[in-house]
Formats: sequence, structure tokens, C-alpha cells
Amino acid sequence: MTKKATWTGIFGVLASLAFGSAAQALPASMTITGPTNQPIGHYEFCKQYADECSAQSAGDPLALDETNWKQILEVNYTVNSTVEPLTDDEIYGVEERWTYPGVAGDCEDYVLLKRKMLIEAGISPSDLLITVVLQPNGEGHAVLTVRTDRGDFVLDNMRDKVLLWSETEYRFLKRQSVRNAGKWVKLQDGRATAVGSVRQ
Repeated sequence: MTKKATWTGIFGVLASLAFGSAAQALPASMTITGPTNQPIGHYEFCKQYADECSAQSAGDPLALDETNWKQILEVNYTVNSTVEPLTDDEIYGVEERWTYPGVAGDCEDYVLLKRKMLIEAGISPSDLLITVVLQPNGEGHAVLTVRTDRGDFVLDNMRDKVLLWSETEYRFLKRQSVRNAGKWVKLQDGRATAVGSVRQ
């Protein structure tokens, strides 16, 4: 298969995810309902990395093309395969700490590193949003949302495949604002199941 054919196939999958029947019940992009509280771990992170938690320009979502899609897939796979999943208690002896991982980290640390690497690759910070979700077992989790013109895609340390948000098993609770990386907004998931409280 040629490179062009491969990319055409990938975009075909993207199009079916974003616009196909499986996604008709939910929009390709998440619905924001208003401001909400910043997770305490991110608040502490912002005190150390203030320049990464400031107001930012927010234009149109990332125009997805072959180059940036490949970057997204490569960063997700690279971080997932090089960072060992451990809890903050196992690494630092504390309940919650958001930071860039060395050889090990928890879900927020994976997200922070992926976001940093994709910003360095040229993707706008306003299109790379830390997102808090609820797993089917009721536990809180963090993923990276990439805001694109084909919908919101999710980079997850639990899988190497990058999926449209509505194709995941998660309930989406809140994420960073596109206009200010230190502010957070509430998400309307659009699914019928009630959402319990999430420990931050």
C-alpha cells in the first residue's frame, strides 16, 4: 500500500468517526457549558510552571492533515511506551502530584508530557487540552484532548489508538479552556448515565 493510500484510509476512518452513524447521537466536538473549578493537582502544577497556565490566543481548531496526524500518533505511542505507569504515592509518596514524568508517571503526567511534546512540534496550546473523565468503574482519569476541524480526539495512556472523544468509554467532565490554560470549563457529555463525584 502506498503512503498516499494509507493516509487516504486513515482519513476515511477519521471521517467515519467524526461524521458516521456511530457519532450522530453526539457531536464531533465536545459541548462546553461554562466555567468550573481547576483540579488541585493542576493548580499546584501552575504555581511551578506559570508560563504554561496563562491566557492564550484561540483561533480555529487544528486543521488535521497527514503531518500533524502522524505527530499525534507518534507522540501518543512514544510516551505510552516509554513511561511506566505508577501512582504518585508509589513515585513520590504523596496522593496527588502533577508533573512531567521521568521513567514513570500517572495519567496526568502522561498528559502533560504529550501536551508539551505536541506544542514543541508546532501544535497550538489552545488545541491541546488536559481533560478529566470518569472511567466505567467510577474512577477519575485524565486524557489529552486534541481539538481539530474533524472533532475532538483523545490521547490516552491506556491505549495507543487515538479515538474521537465520543468513541471512548469515558464520561467527559471538564477540561482546560481554549483561551486560558489555567482556567477550566465544564463539559456536557450528552450521555444518559448519571455522573458521580470525582476525587480531584
